[in-house]
Parts: sequence; structure tokens; C-alpha cells
Amino acid sequence: MMGDAGFEFLNAQRANLEACVRCGLCLETCPTYILSRLEEESPRGRIALAKALLDGHLELTKDLVEHELSCLVCEGCTAVCPAGVRMEEIAVAFRADLSAAGAVPRRARIASRVLRILGDRPRLVRAARRLELARRLGLVRLGSWTGILRLLGVAYGQVPPVPREFVEPDGRAWEPLSGPVRGRVVLFAGCVMSTLLAPTDVATGELLAAAGYEVIVASGQTCCGALAAHSGDAQTATSLAKRNLQALGWGSEPIALNSAGCGAFLTQYGSVLGARGAAIADRVVDVTELLADSPLDLSGTPPPGPVAFQDPCHARLAQGIVDAPRRLLSRIPGLELVEIEEPEICCGSAGVYNVTDRARSRELGHRKAEAIAASGARTVVTTNPGCLLQVRGALRELGVKVSVRHLADVLRGACPTQVRTVPGSSLEGTPVRG
Repeated sequence: MMGDAGFEFLNAQRANLEACVRCGLCLETCPTYILSRLEEESPRGRIALAKALLDGHLELTKDLVEHELSCLVCEGCTAVCPAGVRMEEIAVAFRADLSAAGAVPRRARIASRVLRILGDRPRLVRAARRLELARRLGLVRLGSWTGILRLLGVAYGQVPPVPREFVEPDGRAWEPLSGPVRGRVVLFAGCVMSTLLAPTDVATGELLAAAGYEVIVASGQTCCGALAAHSGDAQTATSLAKRNLQALGWGSEPIALNSAGCGAFLTQYGSVLGARGAAIADRVVDVTELLADSPLDLSGTPPPGPVAFQDPCHARLAQGIVDAPRRLLSRIPGLELVEIEEPEICCGSAGVYNVTDRARSRELGHRKAEAIAASGARTVVTTNPGCLLQVRGALRELGVKVSVRHLADVLRGACPTQVRTVPGSSLEGTPVRG
């Protein structure tokens, strides 16, 4: 038996667990079951293990913990469950209890501690600058040659170049140069998106402005907390959500997201912060859904084609966003859109899964890369930073020469509209207390 767990969080999910009718529709949507064909590696199996643990029929063993932590929390099962079981809530609750009991493996504990840097802006910026210095000195390439990156669960292609400028949550704004203003939106800058992928954040803000919106990066916002929650660090996830509540928890403006993982977690703020969090969740909208029906000019040059859209799990499965990205790509003249087989199967990124379960993550990454190669695509487009880096690394490992880009960057390249940046704009509203 491992540790002394009271399972406070998992007990709160009792009704959710009991809703499972063991129909098995979840099996073929679950990446770990598809790879292993083991019942205990399926959503239905994990629910049975959790219930048996709560009822005292099983003890908290190393084997049970490994089966629970092997879940990618991709939400494939939730998307097809006829009984409405919410698997992500179960996984987050169980992991919080395991963390409190000291029952998670050492690699996962280290990853959880490292993830706290995402909510500490000064430390995150310093770490990003050091990563770029390591790249310039050739240390990243050396790590690839020596196998150190692989030991860490990271492929060379997954380490992106660090941009010279970051997007700071300081009230910056973009607005259209001409034409009527359709309304105001708040851009959720994110942690990884605003640093390692800062040009994509800029492209997102400019696209929204080109579509007629006034776009503001609200001061004080921070990491959404998804990675902390999925790693069992409930305290950090709640703390980050409260900080975002202070920055965003007023008014009725849409909160625009260009990261599927962040968007999915913000829609769950009600379960983290109650009614105050639900008010934020109701305002969350994926940037593709704001742009899909807008008068955005996409008459520019398409990327090298054919082009495939890789569905992030937390867009397609958790939020039901399937059509909007494809409609936007189809509006670019001359772009040939092709589909990838098994679009609902996770690429294996799943936050830091490529570190905590590197073998399975790599297998899923290669599976996705092979499907991309079979599609004939020359460019793959996605809307999640983890997917972008995972797919890019897997394609590189297999020697498949396909460009992997964020949708916002592709759309900005096809949009000739000029916009205006307004530094340091302020937001009007009453800050949320508590």
C-alpha cells in the first residue's frame, strides 16, 4: 500500500464515477487502450479501479497509480460518453489526491515542480532567455546528439527558437486602422504562447483587429493552470485561476483563446472557482470561432500545400471545435485542404506527458506523424502549442519533411489588412475581490 490518502477530491467525484454504465463506447476513443488493449488502460477500467479504491476493495498500489497516470486526459471518452461522465474532472481530482498522498512517481513530481515556473513571469522569462542562449551556444543540438534530450522525453524538433520579444500582459491593444469596430475582445496571452510562441500571439491580436475588433491583453493575467491541475497540483492551479479572475473577472467582453488547452481549462473555471469562475468560463471563445464568420480578408498567399489541420484534443473533443478552423483555411484562395486519418486520436503531447510517459507519448507521436505523411500534406496546421511541438518533433524523428505551423500564423500570412498597435491601453471595469 502506498501513502495515506483520504481521497477527498476523488470522493467529490462519486456521482460522476457512478454515472458510468460500462457500455464500452469509450474504448476505441482512448489512446492508451488502443495501444495496449488492456481494460485497466481504458476509461471504463480506470473508473472501475477508482470506485474499487474508494469502496475499500483495492489498495493504493504502484500498479494502480501507473494505470491512472497513463491517462492523457484527452477527453476522447467524455466526447462519446452517453451517460455524461466527465473524465477530465475525475483525473484531475484523483491526481490531486495522489499528490497529497505522495504517491506519484519521482519524474511526475519533478515535472510538477518545474511547471510552477509558468505562473511566475520573471522566472519564465529568464528561463526562456537561457534556453535561447543554450541554442546559440549549440547546447540544444549537443543534447540531441548525446541523447540527453531523449532521456528528458524531448525531441530536438520540439525545442523551438525563442523570439526576441515577448507579449507582456500589460494592457497592450490592437485595433483596426479603418472601418467599423465590431466590438472589444480580451486576448488571453498564455504562458508558453506569450513567450516561446509570442509571434503567434501577435498574429492572433492582429487578425482579430483586422476582423474589426479592438483587442486588449489584460494586465495581470497569468498561466491558465491546466498543466498544474493535470499534474495533481490543485493548490497552484487554484491560485493561478484566482489571479486570472482578478485580471479578467469583470465585464462581458469575450475572452479570446488561441491555445486549445488553455481554452478548455478556462471553460472549467466554474468547477475551480464556483460562480465567479463560471462567469469567466461563459465568456471564453476560441479565436477561430470569432474569425470564422467575420469579414476577415484572407485573399493572400496560401502556405505550401496540400494543407492538413491537426485537431488538438482540447479543441475537437473538449470544446467541440471542428468546423471553424477548416472554414477559415478554406477561405484562402488556392489552398487545398486534406484530412488526416484518426483525427480524434491524441498526438501524445498532453501537457508534459512526453516527459512523464515518454515511451507512449513517442509511440502516439509517431502514429500521428505517419497519418500526416499518408495524407500527402506539405503543411500541417494546429491550434495548440503542445501539439505543434509534439507533431514537429515526431515528423523530424521519422524524417518526414512537413512544415508545422499554428493556424494564426498561417491566417496572418494570408491576410493583407494592416492594423494599429496601441501600447499600454487600460481596461475599464471593477476588479473582482476575494
